[in-house]
Amino acid sequence: MLWVKSLHIVFIASWFAGLFYLPRIFVNLAMVPADSTAERARLLLMARKLFRFTTILAVPALVFGLWLWLGYGIGRGPGNGWLHAKLVLVLLVIGYHHGCGVLLRRLEAGEDRRSHRWYRWFNEAPVLLLLGIVVLVVVKPF
Repeated sequence: MLWVKSLHIVFIASWFAGLFYLPRIFVNLAMVPADSTAERARLLLMARKLFRFTTILAVPALVFGLWLWLGYGIGRGPGNGWLHAKLVLVLLVIGYHHGCGVLLRRLEAGEDRRSHRWYRWFNEAPVLLLLGIVVLVVVKPF
């Protein structure tokens, strides 16, 4: 099980690296001048590739997490409220990842008019989610 746990941690770290950087590309896209089509095309290409790669990394992260959950039997019995809270945060991370895909499609279609400031705030969500997940897993407050 230690191999599974190790792989889970590696894929989680990799997945979050993508979730930290993808919205940063969105910030840059929101700041591109309207007449700079080459820069916009380059940033969109980077965002598409990063989103695809991040999605690929999310799959084994979730599979290894499910394997750990089922293998250890965590969550059954009293004193495991931390796991239920963690699973809620994991669902929010999956929703955030999906939201990045939606925003990317809107940016590609030229339909998104959000400011770079909005994207800077949007970029903070995965940091807060990761902080909450790590605290719940390590401290197990309830």
